[in-house]
Amino acid sequence: MTTQSTTARAVRFDGYGDRDVLYVTEIPVPEPAPDGVVVEVRATSINIGEAKIRNGALAEVFPATFPSGEGSDLAGVVTAVGSDVTGVDVGDQVVGWSDGRAAHATHVAVPAAQVVAKPAGLDWDVAGSLYVAGMAAVASVESVDPQTGETVVLSGATGGVGIIAAQLLRRKGVEVIAVASARNQDWLRTLGVTPVAYGTDGAETLSRIREAVPDKVHAWVDVVGGGYVDLAIELGVPADRINTIADYGAVQKHGVRGDGTSTAASAENVAFLAGLAGDGDLELPIVSTYPLDQVRDAYAELEQGHTRGKIVLHPQD
Repeated sequence: MTTQSTTARAVRFDGYGDRDVLYVTEIPVPEPAPDGVVVEVRATSINIGEAKIRNGALAEVFPATFPSGEGSDLAGVVTAVGSDVTGVDVGDQVVGWSDGRAAHATHVAVPAAQVVAKPAGLDWDVAGSLYVAGMAAVASVESVDPQTGETVVLSGATGGVGIIAAQLLRRKGVEVIAVASARNQDWLRTLGVTPVAYGTDGAETLSRIREAVPDKVHAWVDVVGGGYVDLAIELGVPADRINTIADYGAVQKHGVRGDGTSTAASAENVAFLAGLAGDGDLELPIVSTYPLDQVRDAYAELEQGHTRGKIVLHPQD
């Protein structure tokens, strides 16, 4: 099948740099592979990892080829299906992801195996924010093997990954000690976790954690980096029960785990989180939304840091 529109719009950058290198350009609407679909994107989240890819900070790990697109998260409506696809039809509302850094666009072609049906009760913006942060959260939680009744520290609790991870940990029946800024303490309590404010340095933060946990910390989920793995090691948490998605040096230095989005990437896991969110059993705040043409402004907000939830692009606006 072919799409009715012939022109799409997509975010591009032609070299590493600040967000000013981003621009939106017209491209042909992609055609589906035999095993693929084309999705008209209604919502697609931005992520700090994408900013680091664009500015070259992750060039050794995730190199870009130019001109480069960006974006992985997506939710939208199927506009074309490949000849070998079954179970997905034109007009279906779906949640999914792109492995080709192409989701920040009005239309994207992806394998049919990378989309799942969007639950009727799931908000578009939340649907378009579930893959990158959600898979990183799933991987982080599963990596540290939390057991009912244990205590797990979560550093970086109010970003997209941290918010989802906190709720997944609570579903495992563990006590969650969430390290975050003081202004987020009351809100974190609504998730059923115990907040601990950042200290002025690592020693003060560690002291506050010890005050909150008079007994043993069994595991640590780090989604922000900045030395928290060192604190976990100092606290006596075993290396194989520490996971970081942000401190690659600590993985090498301490032998801790570094499982992230790619570890948990699967349609099954996306469908699981979509089902929870659609039923109201998973909360993911949407901080703000931007049309595609304001992608630079969206990243300006993201790069300020301390965002409680997700920032979303609306490619159809």
